[in-house]
Amino acid sequence: MRRRKVLGLLAAAPAIAASAQTGDWNKVVEAAKKEGKLLIYTASIGSVFHKKVINAFEAKYGIKVDLLEARASEVRERVRVEQAAGRFLGDLHHNGSTTTGLMQRDGNFQPRGEVPNTRNIEAPYEADAFKIPAEVISYCLMVNKNLVKPADEPKSWKDILDPKWAGKILSDDYRALGGGAVFFVVMQNAFGREFHEKLAAQKPSFSRDLQNSERRTARGEYPIYLPFNLQDLNNLKGLPIKAIVPAEGRPYVRFDISMLKNAPHPNAACLFMNHYLEPEQQLVFANAGYNPVIKGVIEKTIDEIRPLLATKAMGTTDPARQDEMLALAKEIYK
Repeated sequence: MRRRKVLGLLAAAPAIAASAQTGDWNKVVEAAKKEGKLLIYTASIGSVFHKKVINAFEAKYGIKVDLLEARASEVRERVRVEQAAGRFLGDLHHNGSTTTGLMQRDGNFQPRGEVPNTRNIEAPYEADAFKIPAEVISYCLMVNKNLVKPADEPKSWKDILDPKWAGKILSDDYRALGGGAVFFVVMQNAFGREFHEKLAAQKPSFSRDLQNSERRTARGEYPIYLPFNLQDLNNLKGLPIKAIVPAEGRPYVRFDISMLKNAPHPNAACLFMNHYLEPEQQLVFANAGYNPVIKGVIEKTIDEIRPLLATKAMGTTDPARQDEMLALAKEIYK
């Protein structure tokens, strides 16, 4: 009897999202409209593009979306505290894949249910039972066109190891979480420790003030800045800079959307996930410099961003090796 009781509780646990996980999609849409609201926790702070996609969802379905914005670690801690106290307030979690992976390991999510548009996701991005890819932050390098002649532009990531760039590289810090850490991991995986030891010998200058670093490079303080976030390209129009994706490709960080455990509005959450993967919404992000995660969007982007987005996805981080990689970066870049 005790065993039957336990099994009964387990069977009842996902019932809150049953209509989102089974049956006809139209029933999910109708149930979502009846729920009428949605609360999203996101680490995308102040993104006008994210809000544009949310506004389109509200206008199409009449479902009110509330947004809680905070840093990745703050979102994770809020969810942990709320769930530990038995308070299940949020419906969706929108965050980088590393934080998402750690939270999935900790049991903060529930299965997402049916999301029809997942069939359009293209490799190397993929969904699983708990999360869908949302948008992709891609990194390349940026040069000052007044200081770097076309013939001298790096064609490979290894070109920045040329002695002529010694003391002339401004970079995000590889020893702390962020774009610099992503760059460190991807280069380590692609080229090994020798690459980083040679780059360390170039004496790159580290800064964690990303936007100021981009402006400093545009002003001519440094000829090269890396890793450059492609989504910032639109903010630098008219300045003498150029974004370059080397031949090996672009390091990237995927943002994911997951359904939080015991989500109060599971159908609205599932419907929003599907909405996020619509071509029109993915195009909003693509034109802003994010890589889309579904097929057929890059071809429709604006001319200046299309060739950069169409490059190879070189690699990303591994949540399980995060601490190991940060320790290695601190060892090499003293």
